[in-house]
Amino acid sequence: MTKKEVRERIEKLKKVIDHHRYLYHVLDRQEISDAALDSLKHELQALETQFSDLITSDSPTQRVGGMPLKKFKKVVHKERMLSLEDAFSEEEVSDWFQRLQKHLGRKLKSEFYCDLKMDGLAVELIYNEGALQVASTRGDGVTGEDITQNVRTIDAIPLKLCGEKIPSELIVRGEIFITHSEFERVNREQEKKCGKVYANPRNIAAGSVRQLDPKITASRKLNFYAYGIWGKDEKYFRDYHKRKDEYAALREFGLPVNPYGEVVDSLESVFDFHKKIIKKREKLNYEIDGIVASLNDTRTFFEAGVVGKTPRGGVAYKFAAKEATTVVEDIIIQVGRTGALTPVAVLRPVSIGGVTVSRATLHNKDEIGRLGVKIGDTVIVGRAGDVIPDIKEVVKGLRTGSEKEFYLPKKCPVCGHPIVRKEGEVQHKCVNKNCPAKKREGLYHLVSRKAFDIDGLGPKIIDALLDNALIQDAADLFELKEGDVQPLERFAEKSAQNLIEAINNAKKISLSRFIYGLGILHVGEETAIDLAEYFGSIDKLASASKETLNSLPNVGDVVAESVYTWFRDEANELFLKKLLKHVEIAKQPKKKAGKLSGKTFVFTGEMEAMSRDEAKAKVRALGARPSESVSKETDYVVAGANPGSKYDKAQKLGIKILDEKEFLEMLD
Repeated sequence: MTKKEVRERIEKLKKVIDHHRYLYHVLDRQEISDAALDSLKHELQALETQFSDLITSDSPTQRVGGMPLKKFKKVVHKERMLSLEDAFSEEEVSDWFQRLQKHLGRKLKSEFYCDLKMDGLAVELIYNEGALQVASTRGDGVTGEDITQNVRTIDAIPLKLCGEKIPSELIVRGEIFITHSEFERVNREQEKKCGKVYANPRNIAAGSVRQLDPKITASRKLNFYAYGIWGKDEKYFRDYHKRKDEYAALREFGLPVNPYGEVVDSLESVFDFHKKIIKKREKLNYEIDGIVASLNDTRTFFEAGVVGKTPRGGVAYKFAAKEATTVVEDIIIQVGRTGALTPVAVLRPVSIGGVTVSRATLHNKDEIGRLGVKIGDTVIVGRAGDVIPDIKEVVKGLRTGSEKEFYLPKKCPVCGHPIVRKEGEVQHKCVNKNCPAKKREGLYHLVSRKAFDIDGLGPKIIDALLDNALIQDAADLFELKEGDVQPLERFAEKSAQNLIEAINNAKKISLSRFIYGLGILHVGEETAIDLAEYFGSIDKLASASKETLNSLPNVGDVVAESVYTWFRDEANELFLKKLLKHVEIAKQPKKKAGKLSGKTFVFTGEMEAMSRDEAKAKVRALGARPSESVSKETDYVVAGANPGSKYDKAQKLGIKILDEKEFLEMLD
């Protein structure tokens, strides 16, 4: 080809490649495969290598380039980058709109543009004559850092704008972020290199943009959504009287915007949008922490001005936090069904994840020592999903000197019997077999979902039955009649009938659920299934020798000793005999061989496609064994969102960790 033909070919290749970038990042669709697009890029690269004088700064091949920086230069924003006011309830959003109308001195049209609040890194892009000239971080709002070289590596950000009405200067603001799938991939790579493992997607996005070597930034597939055009003093921008028009213009210029944004016509619709996005949140492939509601009328938005560092015309309606700070007002002791003493922090009520929390578990004496928590401390409390809240950290800088140390009692607070701690165990326990608290907790356990699963029979009703001497143990439940419970407070004829019907429906139960419901120390759901499958009947289990129990897979010395001792306790023998008069135990089906036979799975974190119990049932159906603890015998750890300590232990032991997508592919 002649040089003229090469120049024409290069220009066409650039145009086609930019077109497909626009389709993918702005319109979220593809006309050709990734491989075909890579082929076009490769051809362009080859031609530019041969004719280096034809390389321009807006070429797609120039996304990765330049020598590593020694430091970032400072950039003064032409107009201050602001932060939105936060609201955490419908009432606070309503208050914001009332204040706004009061400030402007008139009633406003309730029309808002709602967008998703990305949890990423805010940046500013300056385009001159359609070409990307400067990219900078927010910094302190007035001055940021020049990250142009790194931003040029982000494929979602056009190096050259498209469209017919491109202004001489365009200032765009938006959010750089990383998808969940890319976050997990980068962390896996970091682990292999023994490098830094990032705590969350926002940290990795910020860390990647601030790399002095742009090739590192390029290796992490960052993404971008624009959320506004700035430069309101320039006549060109007066054309956008509506926020929706501004977003449409961004798309025309080739800049991606979040596809979920929409115009709503009332505060009630803002609240509905917020609720809708909460439902979608777990299925999104990126982090968001709320929605943004702005006046759709941009002239009124700018007329409203700024208060402090926030524009009056918009508000961030945040999602309920999963962590909060509060004060430990007291520490009390709960006695469990095994006699274990659990310290519980009584908190000044605080909202976490949309739920008011007033209690948090402290687990045991060692945990209190590790945290260094005292009565009166300000603490950070966390709550994920339906997990019981716990204390993450003490804010020691807020101590006044009036805080009090907590000491574990030497006697059971319920029955007064001595408290002991056996060698090798972390829990202190009440040794009284007849401790009322142990019996009560044992009843709660027996009727729970994984055991007898008696619908409608919760702790409050059990407490009422015990306090009114209607039952002494679990077996007495199956002798109750409607007339026995109807006189109790809050019980009408229908509710009494429903409760007795639920109890009667629970009289037939599988062997594994029956064993689990007995509440034998160290026998969890999976061990109960193992015992049921091996012995096949409660009589055979009850008569099993310690040696036989100890020889079973997944049953060690401690579990064998606990099971053997339980069935030889006189009180337990009498209780079992009494219970079996009312209960029919169904035959335990043998585990079928499947493609996952012999494998052990541990689940941690929150899954999107199914509950943890459903996931366990699926691997059981394929011949695998779910487990609650990570050990060298574990084959896979399946990690959902917000994984716990099991994830860390799996990393240390070198156990294969699957994300939810990989797990679902394995099931298929």
